[in-house]
Amino acid sequence: MNSRLPARSRAFIALGSNIADKVRHLRTAVEMIGQLPETSIVARSTIWRTPPWGKLDQDWFANAVVGVDTMLAPLALLDACLGIEAAMGRVRNERWGPRTIDLDLLIHGENAMKTERLILPHPAIAQRAFVLMPLHEIAPELRIGGQTPADLLTALDTAGIEKMAAL
Repeated sequence: MNSRLPARSRAFIALGSNIADKVRHLRTAVEMIGQLPETSIVARSTIWRTPPWGKLDQDWFANAVVGVDTMLAPLALLDACLGIEAAMGRVRNERWGPRTIDLDLLIHGENAMKTERLILPHPAIAQRAFVLMPLHEIAPELRIGGQTPADLLTALDTAGIEKMAAL
């Protein structure tokens, strides 16, 4: 019998919204993340106003990143995030389309995994300035493939991304 307790991990979750009261949606999602079992929020970025990405003919986004310490395993944390999206009325009609709330599990401790449901670290971090800017704000020393968020940002267009409000 293995008596080892599961380890607490530092995870980072990206949040985005571009429907209705975007800032309220982000703040509500953060409150819900803070209520997850065995999980506590340890860092919150500013809310950033960002142009649409992927599908360009839609409204601007409010984006942020939170850092959490959690005992939840990666897939359990992913499921909890999907549950928050569903509770907040997220409907997945089209890829990169408008959404009330989008929660992406970016990093979960030292866990690297590639399954049908989850890839860690998130495979698109290095291409998304709207994720890297708030991530850099709360975890500037974090290493993603050996590079910091600031290192990765040097290759990206950050035009139109600006700080909005406290999360």
